[in-house]
Amino acid sequence: MEGKNWHDKYYKIMLLIPIIMILFSVVYVTINYNQTGDLFKKDISLTGGTSITVYDKISATQVEADLVDKLTNLNTREIYDFGTNEQKALIVETTSDWDTSKSVLEDYLGYKLVEGENSDIAFTGSILSESFYSQLLVAILIAFLFMAIVVFIIFRNLVPSGAVIISAFADILMTLVVVDLFGIKMSTAGIVAFLMLIGYSVDTDILLTTRVLKRDEDPLNTRIFGAFKTGITMTLTSFFAILFALIIVQSFSVVLTQIFLILVIGLFFDMLNTWITNVSILKWYVEHREKKK
Repeated sequence: MEGKNWHDKYYKIMLLIPIIMILFSVVYVTINYNQTGDLFKKDISLTGGTSITVYDKISATQVEADLVDKLTNLNTREIYDFGTNEQKALIVETTSDWDTSKSVLEDYLGYKLVEGENSDIAFTGSILSESFYSQLLVAILIAFLFMAIVVFIIFRNLVPSGAVIISAFADILMTLVVVDLFGIKMSTAGIVAFLMLIGYSVDTDILLTTRVLKRDEDPLNTRIFGAFKTGITMTLTSFFAILFALIIVQSFSVVLTQIFLILVIGLFFDMLNTWITNVSILKWYVEHREKKK
C-alpha cells in the first residue's frame, strides 16, 4: 500500500524525467542535423562505397591507422570464429571507389586480392544507396503513421492514444540519440531494427492502456500494477533474450550485432517510457475523468 501511495503522490513529478530526456533528444537531433545534414552517421550501405573482406589475420586498428590518409571515411573491423574466438577475416569499408580501394589494400598487404579466394569485394553506388536510404525512411514514417491510426481506432480517445504514440516516438528518438552518441554508423540493418522497434514499443503500451481503460471494475492502481506485472515480464524476457543474442553474434555478424544493439537500447527506453511516461499520462487522465463524474 505504501508503494501505491508513494506513486499517487509523485507520479506527476516523475513525468519530468522523460520530458527532460525528450527535450534533450529533440535539441540534440536538431543541432546534429543542422551541423551534418543527417539524422545519424551512415555506413557505406547508405552512402555508397566499397567493402572488402580480407580472409587473413590482420589488426583492424593497425590497418586503419596506416591507411586513414589513403582511403576516405575508412572503417575497419575484425571478424572472429564463434567457437574458437580465432580471427577469420578483416572487413575494410571506405567511400573510395573500387579500383582505388583494391589497389591501396594490395600495396599495403603485399599480395593480390582475388575475389572468392582470399577476399570478397562489394561496391555500392551512391545514387542507389541514397535511394534505398530514402525509401527506408519513408517506410518507417508510413509504419509509424499506420501504427498511430490503429491505436486511435482501438481506443477512440485522444489522450490515451496520444500517450501510446508519444511513448513509442520517445523510444525511437532516445534510441537514435544514444546510437549517435556511441558513434555507431547506421546501416540498412539498423534502420530495419528501428522498424522492428515500433512493434516492440507499442505492445506493452497497448496492454497497459487496455487494462486501465477497459477493466474499470478494479481500483486504478490495481489495474496499473496488474498491467505492470504482465508487461514488464514480456519486456524483460525480450530484453535478456536479445542481449544474450547480442553477446553471441557480435564477434562474427556485423548486421545482427547492429540490429540487436538497437533493440536492446530501444527496449530499455521502452520500459522507462511505458511505466513512467504512459502510466503517468494515463493515471492523470483517468483521475481527472473520475473527478468529473
